[in-house]
Amino acid sequence: MPVATASAPAPAEPTPGPAPAPAHVPTATATPTPALTPVPAPGAPAVGHLRAVAARRAEESERSGALHPEVVAALTGAGLARHFVPRRWGGTAGTFTALLDTVAGVGAACASTAWCGVLLAAHGRLAAHLPAEGQRELWGDSPDTRVAAAVVPPAGRLTRVPGGWTLSGEWAFASGVEHAEWLLLASLDRTGPGAPGYRVLAVPRERVGIRETWDAVGLRATGSHSVAVDAADAVFVPEHRTFLREALMTGATEAAEPGGVPAPCHRVPYPLVAALLFAAPALGAARGALDAWTVLTGLRRLPDGSPLTADPVVQQTFARCAAEIDAAHLLLRSAAARADGWSGAGAGGGAQDDRSTGTGPTGAGHSLGPLAPAPATPGPTPCACNPAGPVTGGAAAVALNQRDAAVAVDLLTGAVERLMRTGGARGLIAGGGLERAWRDLHAIGAHAALQPAPAAAAYAATVFTPGA
Repeated sequence: MPVATASAPAPAEPTPGPAPAPAHVPTATATPTPALTPVPAPGAPAVGHLRAVAARRAEESERSGALHPEVVAALTGAGLARHFVPRRWGGTAGTFTALLDTVAGVGAACASTAWCGVLLAAHGRLAAHLPAEGQRELWGDSPDTRVAAAVVPPAGRLTRVPGGWTLSGEWAFASGVEHAEWLLLASLDRTGPGAPGYRVLAVPRERVGIRETWDAVGLRATGSHSVAVDAADAVFVPEHRTFLREALMTGATEAAEPGGVPAPCHRVPYPLVAALLFAAPALGAARGALDAWTVLTGLRRLPDGSPLTADPVVQQTFARCAAEIDAAHLLLRSAAARADGWSGAGAGGGAQDDRSTGTGPTGAGHSLGPLAPAPATPGPTPCACNPAGPVTGGAAAVALNQRDAAVAVDLLTGAVERLMRTGGARGLIAGGGLERAWRDLHAIGAHAALQPAPAAAAYAATVFTPGA
């Protein structure tokens, strides 16, 4: 997304991340130290350790353009790489809700760490679509294998040979590739009749060259470089280390546990969760921005010497931004709950993957605690434009999650823009938490999966009659 930790069998149930920190509590940043601290075993303490290390190494990682090795070790130790790995290999096969909470918590300290962390987990879930023998190559020795990917768009040249394929070419934006052990690459399979197939292939990281092309305004420490395999040194990929993109649309049947049934996280189609996963670090970045703004504002004074925090305009800014960040949290938690409750029934899925699924807050104040499913509510009234009523089931669930993720990032971006405008000159200084979060959030919001227009079109298509 490579310091590997010793593997151990995962617990029977996924270990949730810590409860989200209150949005208004400033994040303390410790003084950097060259010593690497021990990594706790996976679980809540390890996630807390990851957040502390990410905060301490954030500026150093940003300057170098890559995560510090201590951060990489902490990511692995916190269980991000194994989060969606099947339990048969010692993985957690965890939930999307737990991942959202963990990533958002880490993102308040360093969005680049959160980005690499969520992709470590997501790429493990993609690799679970490989045939069993391919999974064994990745995870037979440890469920903590770090996997990077460059699968959108497909690129390179794929050639059919006995027993598998040869692959060469160049792929862009392989986040975290510098500390990965395996790489998922996508290329078009033109060997059969008709339209080419979209094939994903697992390649050992050492067989791929890195071209340092990532020098971006935000998410600077993600190392989202290009990767390449020269045609003269095309890599052989056996059949058991490939799968077609169609498997991503139907769930990972190859991820069956010893009982013969895939875990819930492996039955979820990729379009249902792609935008959610990309949006999770943005929630953390916005929380980090609010933390930094709170500290900066607390230091400022009005001309009469009274604290700036007594200004009603400042109070309104704080309240509105905190509320928008919490509203985005609600949207993303709703999307995560929709994914965790997926039945695998496809387009005719059950109630948990239509509009009746929601979440509600518990606790008090502007800081949200853990969310529990709310009672089911009726779906929308059938639209006059579509006498048959709105689309339900799988298509509606995907559209809802795409909508909620895009709107959540829009809310977060608006809140952080407001914080930047009112943060004063100190908020603009390079190396500060506010300006880094502002840059990181804009980098996340530029991702194609989080664009409002296509998300709105997909959602509208579930309600209105096409062409009406």
